[in-house]
Amino acid sequence: MRPDNTAALIAAAQRRHELTRAKAIRALRELDHAGAPVTFEALARAAEVSRSWLYAQPDIRAEIERLRDRTQRAPAPAVPAGQRASDSSLLGRLQAAVEHNRKLTEENQRLRRQLAQALGDQRATARNRQSRPRQPAASRRSSITT
Repeated sequence: MRPDNTAALIAAAQRRHELTRAKAIRALRELDHAGAPVTFEALARAAEVSRSWLYAQPDIRAEIERLRDRTQRAPAPAVPAGQRASDSSLLGRLQAAVEHNRKLTEENQRLRRQLAQALGDQRATARNRQSRPRQPAASRRSSITT
């Protein structure tokens, strides 16, 4: 009969569980400290655990959700005053964009007219070729060698 080693297996599983929890908590703190978005996927990747395991841990799950909600509600950092565009600068950029748009529209119209003209010429040339009577093959030859 084999010896009963369930106690050793249970102890090993418990140690593995505690090590995994410690890894997940450490990774959670590192993500939060770095200012990275805290999500189940990000934490699972950082701690090298499965997302389903994270969902099964009520305290870790609650902390992930709390940190995730906090980062989602946080306002976007303000742009420093030295980097903000002035109203006159924005107005100048808008006027330049409108002028560029106008030029592109004019060029587009000009190209459409040119294309219509070229297609019309092509059609007229094709009609002229079809309406011309064909010359017999003998009269088309310039010289006959014997």
